[in-house]
Amino acid sequence: MTLLTDALNRVLDLGGPVVLLLLVVSVLTVALVLYKIWQYRAASVGRHAHLLAAVTAWDHGDLDTALRHLESSKSYLAPVFRTALSTDGMRRDAEALSARADAEAEDCFARLERGLGALDMVSQLAPLMGLFGTVIGMIEAFQKLQSAGSSVDPALLAGGIWVALLTTAAGLAVAMPTSLVLSWLTARMQQERVFANRALRILFCPAEQPDRPQGVAHVG
Repeated sequence: MTLLTDALNRVLDLGGPVVLLLLVVSVLTVALVLYKIWQYRAASVGRHAHLLAAVTAWDHGDLDTALRHLESSKSYLAPVFRTALSTDGMRRDAEALSARADAEAEDCFARLERGLGALDMVSQLAPLMGLFGTVIGMIEAFQKLQSAGSSVDPALLAGGIWVALLTTAAGLAVAMPTSLVLSWLTARMQQERVFANRALRILFCPAEQPDRPQGVAHVG
């Protein structure tokens, strides 16, 4: 605990409270990124081999194969596809069932996108926080220069400037990887939306009408 306190005090002395704040933000950002990666992995984001096989089988009129692949899928979209393939639902209004499936898919996307707004905020505010720290540092450096009067030491000014610029570097060091990770996560969710939209349209309008086995009431 003492070592941690000493390290924080050194950071505070070197870069001021802005660098310390950026350090805290970076730790929270790393924790959030790790959580999002775990969440995407647990939800099987991007791993839709069984769902794609189910959609292909359904499009060719093979309901039994579609159901087998659907039951084998661990994707977060599997329950949505079960709703779309509900034989009870097929006897209802197809437009209403399609709207419900779209709404359930969008709800899944919303859960997976939670936290991306925080990452976007960090990527935009971290450079501004660093710049703010630099401005404060430059003000302090020129105040010391003014206090020195005629006996100005160039080393004093140079030292104050590089310490002030340290906050800008810290802000950029936090913002750049955060922006990169955010772009990657956002792109993955965009791909998920494209996949789900195409698959649901196929499920509600297959090329061949599947032969539904007798006695099957619903999928679930």
